[in-house]
Parts: sequence; C-alpha cells; structure tokens
Amino acid sequence: MRAAVLHAARDLRIETVAEAAPGAGEVKLRIGAGGICGSDLSYYFKGRVGDFSLREPLILGHEVAGEIECVGTRVDGLAPGDRVAINPSRPCRSCDYCRTGRSNLCRHMRFFGSAAIFPHVQGAFSETVVARADQCAKVPPTMPMRVAASAEPLAVAVHAARRAGDLLGRRVLIAGAGPIGMLCALVARRAGAAFIAITDLVDEPLAVARACGVDEGINVAGEPERLARYEVDKGFFDVAFEATGAPSALASLFRVVRPGGRIVQLGMMPPGEVPVPVNQLMAREIDLVGAFRFHEEFATAVDLLAKGLVDVGPILSAELPVSRADEAFALAADRRRSLKVHLHF
Repeated sequence: MRAAVLHAARDLRIETVAEAAPGAGEVKLRIGAGGICGSDLSYYFKGRVGDFSLREPLILGHEVAGEIECVGTRVDGLAPGDRVAINPSRPCRSCDYCRTGRSNLCRHMRFFGSAAIFPHVQGAFSETVVARADQCAKVPPTMPMRVAASAEPLAVAVHAARRAGDLLGRRVLIAGAGPIGMLCALVARRAGAAFIAITDLVDEPLAVARACGVDEGINVAGEPERLARYEVDKGFFDVAFEATGAPSALASLFRVVRPGGRIVQLGMMPPGEVPVPVNQLMAREIDLVGAFRFHEEFATAVDLLAKGLVDVGPILSAELPVSRADEAFALAADRRRSLKVHLHF
C-alpha cells in the first residue's frame, strides 16, 4: 500500500509499505480522508514537534476517517462497510491514569503519527491502517470523510473547553485563529459563551472566524491596540485559550484575563523552558491549566458532528490526493490560503 513517510524535515516520500492484518479486537480500515494537523506541519518543516524529534522514518497523520475493510476476532458492533472516525489514541487501558478516566495521560500511550517514543508510532496517512475496535466511532453513512476526520481536532477543542470550566455567559478570548482556535470558538459558542474574541497575525483566518459567529477578530500584528484596550480595569475576559504555541501570545493573555479567570494552554510551545508572568498569575489569582489531546471527548465530538450541532465546514479549505502530499503540506502551511487541508487516498 502507499503511505506518506517522512524521512527528515522536508523529505516526505510516497512509498509502498507492508499492510498489516487485524488481530484480536482489531479492525483494518481503508482510509478515506486525513487532515493535516499543526503537529504534522511541524514534523514536515522542522523534523520535530516541541520536545519530540524525528529519529526514524515516520508515517504522518492522525486526523483520519475511513471504512472498515475487515475485522479480527472478538470484535462486536463493527462490520465491513461501516464508516468510522478513528481515534488516534491507543492507551494501555490498565495504568493508573487510564483507570481513573484520564487516558489522555496514559503512561504507555501509543498515538498515531507520533515521535514521542522510540520506535515511533506510525501514523495513518496510508491507504489502510489497523486500529483497535475501541478506536473506531461509527459515523452516518452520508457524512463526508473529511468531516468525520475532523472529529479528532474537534475533540481537542471539546477537551479544552472542559478544562476551562463552565463557559455559560462567559467572555472568552482565543489566541490563534488556526483550526484548533476556530474549533475552540465553535465549542465555546455551543457551550453558551456570551462574547468570543479571537486573535491572529493575518486577516484571512479572522474573516473566516467572523463568518463562524465570533464576535470580534483582532489582528494583533496590525492593530495591537485593539487587544490592549481589554487590559483596562485589570482585564476583561473570564477565560482565554492559548492555541498558537507562541510564548509571547501566552504572556499577553495575563494582561487581559480578569482576576480569578482562567487560561487554558493548548498550543505546543518550543522546546525548553517558557517564561510565564508568575507575579500576574499570583496577584490576580489566575488559573493556568494545560489541555493535552482528549479522552472520552472523542465520542462527544463525533456526536456533535453527527447531529449537526457543530459545523466544521467553514474551516475545511481543500482536499488533495496523497500523490500531491508536498503541495498539500505547502497549502496547509499558508495561513492566508487555508485553514484545514485534507489528503485523500
């Protein structure tokens, strides 16, 4: 089968690799669509994501959906022909974190397309992939594959909203109008946020955000004073989501979040230590919490998509065949031309 294999930064090859057969409790899927994530872009352009560096060839991809081709033994509730969104998390299900409902923090997590461990966990930008049955969530037969593949990033946003706490009637700021930031805005609105602002460095994604119902889009490169006005009276926002992975963006949030507010860190920061304005955190009693991937929120995300309660359509920019993977990655990296680019197989 064909797969998109990254050998080094900017060295992505479409290669023929061996197909695997499903074992007990597993299914084999034919991939229909795969979204290019920010982590895929970081691996592609830098050969690393945060503290995780490429040490061997890696099949990229974890935002995927497909159709079940065959099932192994001891699989119930799934059959060939079922269309599913695939949860890329493969927790051990037995460690203390898994047993207490925080499987995203699993001590032995195997996450598709990740260099966090060695040997790396191969991803799903391939014609077929084998997954555990519990990684598969059925979707309606009419749901487009690229919408089903959006369950993974939507689950990230749902988990972040859960870490934020009650959003009903809250004033929310999102740093970064990329796909995750946009999805955070959609989830926050669904959760009842009263006012949502989003920031970015370019205008094009901000226009999409406004079309999605965000109350205010702020270009902090061109008009930083528009964000600075929210610093008065010790800050305006109840909750802020940092979805850029830029230390400067995180630092700016402490000036506009009110005393007693909360900042949720989603963006993967550069390797090493990142300065935090601890005095502001302390004096304003601001909660700074992390949000890493998701656990049961994946099922929630699939349900939101299946019921049409969250519309991801506006962020789905393009879909290209895997044979044009380099072109797809270049497009996905161009913030002025795209938000979410999918590969199809």
